[in-house]
Amino acid sequence: MKRFKIGGVPEHFNLPWRNAIETGVFQAIGVELHWSDMTGGTGQMIKGLQAGSIDIAVLLTEGITRAILQGLDAKILTVYVASPLRWGLHVPADHSIKKVSDLNGKTFAISREGSGSHLMTYVKAQEEKWDLNALNFNVVGDVYGGIWALNNGEAQGFLWEKFTTSPFVDQGKCDLLDEVLTPWPCFVIAVRSELLETNKSLLQEVVSIVQKESHKLKHLPNSAEQFAWRYALPLHQVEQWLNETEWNYGDELNPEAFAKVVSELLTLGLISQEQSIEWEEKLF
Repeated sequence: MKRFKIGGVPEHFNLPWRNAIETGVFQAIGVELHWSDMTGGTGQMIKGLQAGSIDIAVLLTEGITRAILQGLDAKILTVYVASPLRWGLHVPADHSIKKVSDLNGKTFAISREGSGSHLMTYVKAQEEKWDLNALNFNVVGDVYGGIWALNNGEAQGFLWEKFTTSPFVDQGKCDLLDEVLTPWPCFVIAVRSELLETNKSLLQEVVSIVQKESHKLKHLPNSAEQFAWRYALPLHQVEQWLNETEWNYGDELNPEAFAKVVSELLTLGLISQEQSIEWEEKLF
């Protein structure tokens, strides 16, 4: 039995993985997957791949792309979720911030340096034509740290996937001020380079199983109820999210889908020109 350690956020996107692990389908191909919930998101998973504490990660495209181009010894195996991610821009619930422009020059909570909450703040700031060099960040660890920072005056803005944070908005713990869509496929599956070299065909079988489970969940009549129950989300919001979300159901990796990610990271000054050279060879 081949054992792999895999990390991912404890969020609804990863139900196909959890179902496949819990029903034992990987064991039929001689694989035992040990799943670790990474509440710290992409930044935590990058550190896990770097330290070898996880072998595989299901993480945000922009975060892992930047990390690999900056020297992380990992490769992108395939796209996991092909549709964009809908980020919510959250602010304190005291209504002191009424419009997006009020956040210019304020502090943003981020889970970790290099995380999606970090990089997407740059994307939003560029969209608003703010001075990128003037951005202020407070590293808070995870979504709970972000909500705490908003409630305790340690941050005025916080970007996180909007359906995950919807219970906090409903409870009055923060306000949803705006949304930002990633202009690329939002999640990919990445592996340590050493692992890919020695187990590529087996890893492709693992991916195929997850893609089949994703397709099943997308099309089952009652799957929205399963997501809502498992992740304590309102059913009507899950139905909306499920309608907007498309996993990769078997398409081969298209490197050109990553050209915009690399270009955006370069434009934002988050990677250097030198790091962007031969990016396809480095990423895949």
